[in-house]
This record gives sequence, structure tokens and C-alpha cells, in this order.
Amino acid sequence: MRTLVISEKPSVAISISKVLGATKKKDGYYEGNGYKVSWCVGHLIQMANPDSYDEKYAKWNIEDLPIIPSEYKYEIMKPTKKQFVILKKLMNDKEIDTVINACDAGREGEAIFRLVYLQASCKKKMKRLWISSMEDNAIKEGFENLKEGKDYDNLFESAQARAIADWLVGMNISRLYSCLYKQNYSVGRVQTPTLSMIVKRDDEIANFKKEKYYTVELELDGFTLSTERIDSLEVAEQLKNLLENRIEIADVIQKEKVTKPDLPFDLTTLQRECNKYFGYSAKQTLDYAQSLYEKKLITYPRTDSRYLTEDMITSTVNSILGKNDFDTDRIKVIFNSSKVTDHHAIIPTVSSMSEDLSSIPESEAKVYWLISNKLHASVGYPLIENTTKIVAIFDGFEFTSSGKVIKEEGFTKYLREYKSKKNEDMELPNVSIGDVLNIENKEIKEKFTQPPKHFTEDTLLKSMEIAGNAALEKDVEVERKGLGTPATRAGIIENLIFKGFIERDKKNLIATNKGISLITIVADTFKSAETTAKWEMELVNISQGKSSKEEFLNTIEHEIRNELSHYKKE
Repeated sequence: MRTLVISEKPSVAISISKVLGATKKKDGYYEGNGYKVSWCVGHLIQMANPDSYDEKYAKWNIEDLPIIPSEYKYEIMKPTKKQFVILKKLMNDKEIDTVINACDAGREGEAIFRLVYLQASCKKKMKRLWISSMEDNAIKEGFENLKEGKDYDNLFESAQARAIADWLVGMNISRLYSCLYKQNYSVGRVQTPTLSMIVKRDDEIANFKKEKYYTVELELDGFTLSTERIDSLEVAEQLKNLLENRIEIADVIQKEKVTKPDLPFDLTTLQRECNKYFGYSAKQTLDYAQSLYEKKLITYPRTDSRYLTEDMITSTVNSILGKNDFDTDRIKVIFNSSKVTDHHAIIPTVSSMSEDLSSIPESEAKVYWLISNKLHASVGYPLIENTTKIVAIFDGFEFTSSGKVIKEEGFTKYLREYKSKKNEDMELPNVSIGDVLNIENKEIKEKFTQPPKHFTEDTLLKSMEIAGNAALEKDVEVERKGLGTPATRAGIIENLIFKGFIERDKKNLIATNKGISLITIVADTFKSAETTAKWEMELVNISQGKSSKEEFLNTIEHEIRNELSHYKKE
């Protein structure tokens, strides 16, 4: 008997075939050593359109809503039909007794395989390959430790719940508003709340009224003392005129500031920093990271964990970090198996250490070295700075000046090339309490309050990640809610651009008139980040067996019916 292995795409099938010794190329699969290795081409199966349930749904009418099928239909996508036929034949081949799901180890990978398995009416024994790296030894190890397919039933339930929820919201709410306002609107369960955040921010900027204020600044020998905000020019002038040519130092506050390094990357933090440093979009970063993964240079990129498992300590230290100086106390923080869900943080692979990287595209090389530098930094020693604040008081007004000197560079030495000038030393002269210093110049500076900044992909990804969860804003380690998942956020942003709801202006993301008008008409439930974040959490609970698909979908159906009831004549 033979074993059939199904991967997500041909490039992965080639890597697996080599390791298994299935090197004989056939039409749509590889064969050899008791294995047949084939592949999906991304999503082969998709949810069917409403008109496949009833022809009347081909036309959009409010009277026909809601569209809530009792059973959902699926259809094979035309461009990939040929590969599906090959897979179906292989899955039902009498020679095959076991089918191994080797699609990406995540929710979407699970859905891609299961839908093919179900559509092909396959009844064969199902196993699951779950790996975090495409290195030969990781593949080998994965095949030695295959999991039972049924162990991932909950993950598939979660994937189905997500797909059906997206379909229900998309088909019903998009049709409702398109019919009401005679314009083609597309409403998405995650996309619309994301758009809503951008519209709200643009609105805050447009309605921002700048306020004028003043500071009084004193130039002394080698540094400047400045007041806080003074709203009245008259008060500022009075203060300046009262000041004589000398001022006494009231306080010198010296502190040692210790900054610990950041954790290694998950996908969202990688996308954010690539946007900040290189101007890459979230999608570009994901594409480059996926390519590096398939080239066996980094571990699995679609992860939401920033920790590594404890069994990785020896190989990471010996083979990647080498003899570099790292802080052994940090090891205890970073290597924490209890905080790793499906996949650990993104790091370089052991085999990449011996690879010549000069032949890979520059865009991918930048992402690779950022991942590598981040890992080295994450186990580095703290940054230690000596900070100084000089205070002078006159007529009840506080004049201050702040400076810092880096005492120990610590982990930041690995991130030097990405540093801004803000991080450089700002040394203040050595002064003591009671010193009376000469004022060389006095002036009033006119300043204005600043509006909020437009979203960039960096700041939007952060807002999507922390949506509906205030604790995350303060970098508190809590259960993540958020809009979408690390794997889907890039696609959501690109989709909003593609549909003309937002546009790129250099690095900024700005809502279009079409985007603004959609948010104006959509009900709060379907544009609320908090609601969607709560639903996203439900999907996580389904994948962990803590919640049911049925209950989740009932909630969505209820919200749809509730919204329709405002517009439909009973």
C-alpha cells in the first residue's frame, strides 16, 4: 500500500518529495519509495455563490434577503479544476491507504486540504504533517512524528466558521446597502471595521483645530532650558521680561534607565518593522517571508507567537547565535513553550547559516537580515542609559532640559543600521543644585498643537492587532483579540485598496470618498472593531474546542436579521 501526501503548492511538494525519495515526476504528482506527493494550488474549493442555491439570487433584491442556506455548497474553482481531478483520482486510488495533509500548518492550510478531502468523497485514513520549517531535517522529523488528522477537527471547524461568517456578512450586508443606495458596496466582516478605523482617523485630522501656544527658551552655556506650554503670549512676554541675566539651578535629577530587548518577530511585528524601515507593504513582507520560508532560510512566517519552545534552546544557541554574547537570563524569557500556540516566532533556520545569501533578491535579503538581527537582539543585554534632567524655577514657572548618555549599548548594537538619530547621545553639561548660570539669550517660541498622523501600514497593523483590547495598547501580555489574524491582515489592506475604499499616499493610507460614504451608512455592528475582535476571539475558542461553530454562526445570523429588519417591510 502507498501513502498520499498533499501539500499546499508545487514548490513545497518538490521539497517534501526529495526528502521522502519520491522523485519520479508524473502528471500532477511525484512518486517513489511508497509515496505519492501531490499539491493543491492554494484554494481549489470555494464557497458557492447564492445563485447556485436559487436562480433568483442572481439579481440583487432586498426582498430576497437574508440568504442563509440550511447547508452550504462548495464549488471547484475553474482555473484549478485539472489539479482537483488529479487529486480526487489519487485520493480514491485503491493503492492508497493513508492521506497526509501537508498543507501549511495553520487554519487556512487546514481548510484548503479538508475541503478537497470532502469534495473528493475521500474516506481514507487521515494524518497531519505539522512543521515550522521547510528544512530537510524538519520535514524528516515531521514525518516521523505525524499527528492524527482528527486532532485538527476543531481547527477546521474554526476555518469553516470564519469562511461562512465572511460569506454571510458579504452576501447579505453588501446586497442590502447596494440595493438601498443604488451603488455597488462591498461589506466585509473584518475589512469594514478596518476601513472604519481609517475613516475615523482621517476625520479627526480633517476636523483638527490647531492651537497656538508659546514656550520661553533660555540659552545657557552648552544647553537650553525651556518652559512647558504657555497659552498666553502676554504671560510669556511678562515672564521673559522679568527674567534677569542669571538663573539658579533648582534640581538635577539623574537616573539610570534600563531598556530590555524586544521579543523575536511574529508576522505582524515583522510586517510593521519592514514597513517602518524599508517602506514594504504588509503583503510584500508576507510574500518575501513566504519565499524565504520555501527556500528553507527562515521558519514558518504566518505565526502569531513571539516566543520559541524550550526544546529549541540548544540548536538555536549552538547553531544560530553561536558564541555571540547573549544574556542567559533572556533565554528564560524567550524560550517559553507555554506561550507558543501553533507556531513559534520567526527566526532564521539552522541550514541558512551555511547558505550563500548573495544570490537572493535584495528585498528578501533585507527581510532575512532583519529577522536574524532581531533574534540576536532579543537575547542581548539591556540598553543602559544615564538620563539627566536639569530644572530651574522662576516666578512659579519650571524650566527644564533633558539629556541622556548611553552607558551600555547592549542589544541595540544588533539594530544599529535601523536606528534613528533620536537614539543618539544628548549630553548635558555637569551642573549642580544651587549653581547660578548666565543666560546668553532669551526668546519666546511660537508653537502649534499637532493633529494625529494618518495611518501607515505599520500603525494600522498595530491598531488591527490591538483593536477591542485596551490592555494591549500598553503592551500588556494578554490574550489577543484584534481584527483578522497575522496571516490575513495584509490581504485585508490590499483588498480595501483594490476595491477603491482606501488609497496609498506615499506611506500613508487614506480613505477615498467611496470608503467614507460606505462607513457613513453601515450599521455600527458591522463596522465596530470591538465586535469583530470579539468574533475573532470566538474563532480562536472554536479552534481550541472551547466554543461551537453553530453558536458563533447563530450570533452572526441574528445580527444580519436584526439589521435587515430596519429596512424590510414585513
